[in-house]
Amino acid sequence: MKVLHLSSEKTWRGGEQQIAYLLQESVKHGVTVYVACRRHSAFETYCQQQQIPHLSLPFANEFDLVTAAQIKKYCRQQQIDLVHVHSAHSHAISVWADLLGNNLPIVLSRRVDFPVKNNWLSRYKYNYAGIRKIICVSDKIKEVLQPDLKQPEKCVTVHSGIDISRFEESYRNGKLHEELDLPLSTFLVGNISAIAPHKDYLTFVDTATQLVNQGLDAKFLIIGDGPSRPEIEAYVEQKKMQRHVLFLGFRQDIPEILPELDVFLITSETEGLGTTILDAFACRVPVVATAGGGIPEIVKHNQTGMLAAVRDNETLATHVLNVLAIETLRFRLISNATEYLKEFTKEQTAIKTLDVYREILNR
Repeated sequence: MKVLHLSSEKTWRGGEQQIAYLLQESVKHGVTVYVACRRHSAFETYCQQQQIPHLSLPFANEFDLVTAAQIKKYCRQQQIDLVHVHSAHSHAISVWADLLGNNLPIVLSRRVDFPVKNNWLSRYKYNYAGIRKIICVSDKIKEVLQPDLKQPEKCVTVHSGIDISRFEESYRNGKLHEELDLPLSTFLVGNISAIAPHKDYLTFVDTATQLVNQGLDAKFLIIGDGPSRPEIEAYVEQKKMQRHVLFLGFRQDIPEILPELDVFLITSETEGLGTTILDAFACRVPVVATAGGGIPEIVKHNQTGMLAAVRDNETLATHVLNVLAIETLRFRLISNATEYLKEFTKEQTAIKTLDVYREILNR
């Protein structure tokens, strides 16, 4: 089986990591993988480093017919069997390549729980006949997407997974406390994600404010970067929380610092699935989360974590206090989450994805 993956994004975020995992695992199962990626992108660098056969293209916009024609040519040269697309631009370009005569089955991955945009291009490309399956990374995404499809049965859920081995040597080492010059008795409550609107860091700050006002000796860590950072920094200043909410920026040492968190607090308004929650599970860090998007599919309330309604900072604060104060609760959440994590590995994601490929090709 020869599969071409299309990745049009410039930067490296959760979706790109999932593609990388899928490529690694596909090869183990005897699949020959190829990539068409954006020129000068993080994924192009990854393909070069890993020596993955790839084609670097402009992916200029959703109407880039030059890129579409190059993909058609590459598929012919490499005798590709199936095209798997992973982003909005690559989705549109796979459709144009098909209209230009590529005529290969297309699999689309959908990782966001936003409805399909109400314009002709979005409606056309999501209902294009050449799209044989749409892999949703959560049941919530499938639920949101299906009403916009003429053939909703094309949707199938394959949850994202993580590389558990990445955290095999993760343990509490005091690195963050030392770096921030904090006594070990200071609690660390943090989130690791892009600082983007749908992550709702305003609620994160409001929850931190509630906890500080209740006398909790803690620092609240925002680990990551993104377009909303100036807005959130201004909000922290407005709430006079500069001493308590700390911005650590983008970090490469997540397996080292994540185990130091006493609570992983994620306050997203919407979320495809939330794989950083799975990272927290792997590091035995208890999770307090909002019930946004696909989060409730991994955070089972009072079992694998604690859930609150979106923007409910009061309940989130109560959950954080309970997790910190009640040892039996904390132990139960960590134990259940560790067991539940076995269903959300990169190996499981790849096996289920390859089953989708085989179903399509065997037809």
